[in-house]
Amino acid sequence: MESEIVSKSSSIDGLSRVDGRLKVTGAAKYSAEYTVKGVTYGVLVGSTVTKGSIKTLDTKSAEHAPGVLAVITYLNCPNVPGYHLENAPPKGPLKIFIDDKIYFNGQPIALVIADTFERALFAASLVKAEYNKEQHQTELKSNIVNGVAPKNSKDYVRGQEDAYKSAPIKIEQAYILPTEVHNPMELHAIIARWDADDKITVWDKTQGVKSTQRNIAQAFKLPPENVQVNSPFVGGAFGAALRTWPHEIAAVIGAKVIKRPVKLVLSRADMFTSVGYRPHTWQKIGLGATADGKLVGITHEAAGQTSAYEDFTEGVVNISQLLYACPNVNTKYKLVSLNVNTPTPMRGPGEATGAYALESALDELSYALNIDPIELRLRNYADTDPLSGKPYSSKYLNDAYKLGADHIGWSERNQKPRSVTEKGWLAGYGVGSGMFGAYRGAATVTARLMADGTLILQTAVTDIGPGTGTAMVSIASEQMGISADKIRFDMGDSSLPPSPTQGGSAITSTVGAAVYDACTELKNKFKELNGGTDGTDNTDYAQVLKQHNLQQLEVTTASKGGAEQGKYAMYSWSVHFIKVLVNPATGVIKIDKAVSVADCGKIMSPKTARSQIIGGTIMGSGMALMEEAVIDHRYGRLVNNNFADYHMPVNADIPQVEGLFVNKPDPYLNPMGAKGMGEIATIGVAAAVANAVYNATGKRIRELPITPDKLI
Repeated sequence: MESEIVSKSSSIDGLSRVDGRLKVTGAAKYSAEYTVKGVTYGVLVGSTVTKGSIKTLDTKSAEHAPGVLAVITYLNCPNVPGYHLENAPPKGPLKIFIDDKIYFNGQPIALVIADTFERALFAASLVKAEYNKEQHQTELKSNIVNGVAPKNSKDYVRGQEDAYKSAPIKIEQAYILPTEVHNPMELHAIIARWDADDKITVWDKTQGVKSTQRNIAQAFKLPPENVQVNSPFVGGAFGAALRTWPHEIAAVIGAKVIKRPVKLVLSRADMFTSVGYRPHTWQKIGLGATADGKLVGITHEAAGQTSAYEDFTEGVVNISQLLYACPNVNTKYKLVSLNVNTPTPMRGPGEATGAYALESALDELSYALNIDPIELRLRNYADTDPLSGKPYSSKYLNDAYKLGADHIGWSERNQKPRSVTEKGWLAGYGVGSGMFGAYRGAATVTARLMADGTLILQTAVTDIGPGTGTAMVSIASEQMGISADKIRFDMGDSSLPPSPTQGGSAITSTVGAAVYDACTELKNKFKELNGGTDGTDNTDYAQVLKQHNLQQLEVTTASKGGAEQGKYAMYSWSVHFIKVLVNPATGVIKIDKAVSVADCGKIMSPKTARSQIIGGTIMGSGMALMEEAVIDHRYGRLVNNNFADYHMPVNADIPQVEGLFVNKPDPYLNPMGAKGMGEIATIGVAAAVANAVYNATGKRIRELPITPDKLI
């Protein structure tokens, strides 16, 4: 099967990516690359206004263009049965082609399908629309006063509200994070093929084949088993492929209409308006402390944008309730509905945004107190969970502080800003902490030991790049005592046993535990076959099968967490150290050195774990210094929806990143002792960069990104 991954290395400590050769040679197939007989090509047409309704829609020229097979709009779209549910909530995901309403600029108003991509693209340019325009609102700042608390949520108060105001030392500042776009290398793409009136196969870029299967089944009222979803390789996602977006439903509709497969690949410009983003967010932090640096109170308020048709919420303020020991904490979170498309989780959703404000504010407090920023964090170290009062399943963040400080050369830092220069550049050091929930969900794995000694593992999980297959092969190899090159891991196929969507740093813990449990069950089966002899690492499984005239031995094991999840507070932790050099004349910022340390339990796959830390540090650096989606509010239209104008880090912007690990097992979360690390790799990085810039220049920039014009 095309989703299978076979390891080519037998050394666990140095195990390279088991899919690495397939990817670098081009043998790995992504969703748009499959050859499907009779395939056609779809191109979406977007609205050129930001709010209103469609007055007229002229598709005749497009329909008569060469090669065009159909032009689908709200005027001729067939019924999507799942769109017309009784008692549907007033707000929810955008239902494509259901009516004439326009909620944001670039909203799809038509799908053109032709026999070639070029013809579809040309015909799409011929679709003409006139609109009843209404006054739009796309600016967060001027609309914060209209923010409202999310439905079924309430403000959080622990102890005394706004206690920071009466503390001996206090600070109060606002921090702003602009819209940030995921922009993975692989564009979002889907091929949809109806195999019968009630049966469909799709090749789709998704972080969860089972969730996509469920969403398509619900929309078209099909039995889930009649929806086959394939996504063996995903070229990055960071949260953008966590849900089923309108373009996916459009492709399925199109294939239904023309009775042929439809391939729809979003353009890079579409990626800015069609698959979510990290929302523009305003935050205000108030911190109060005693003269010796003990926190008295934390107040954290935030307002984040969402779309006019759907409420997207994330835990922006939650990190202030959790990260430090503080008796008085209160938080407020509001949504501001604007004429933009719906945001979506982006690596470290909520926490990455909240940590930027909290960790920047704590750095400001360290200068007000004249206390080293690491020392200030250690003086407010939480030994038990401040939110629940429960003990931690494990926490070695203090070890991470020491490890990172030693490697960055923190002793070279001067507490006085703008006091150190290197070859004419201002030098500065910054630190930022991160945390994210450590989760374990439910997953099922089939483990099949073949007569030739090959172990095949199967589950429906996808891999968006962190090296899931490599980690699973590592776990199975260690548990079974089988060389990694004898293990195959099949995934990205909805017909395989169920696994959760890849997101929230939970897959190694969840699916890894299922692999571990399946291997344990398989060993016990061999033990029974072997007359009760223990199935240890030196068991000759092939020989046992031969003795019993068996071609294979198979188990299917369902695995999930137990009561321990209610007894302990479970989190992963990180600390990021950044050294920057700033040109005093031009304001140009160079990251000179980056050290990121993760406390995320036992490391299952060292190479891919280090890759995760490096990637997260790069992403956080882009968040701090470059990334910003800009809207011209006169028209509500993005002006930098391309790779030329939306700046992201490239190799020249990032030095060698040291990715380090405490590597102490968590005894409760799962049998391997592993915890998630994908989110904490980014959470806290932006603050570390901002804090380093202040240490170097004496200028505190509280609105990201920190660009040279803000420093000179």
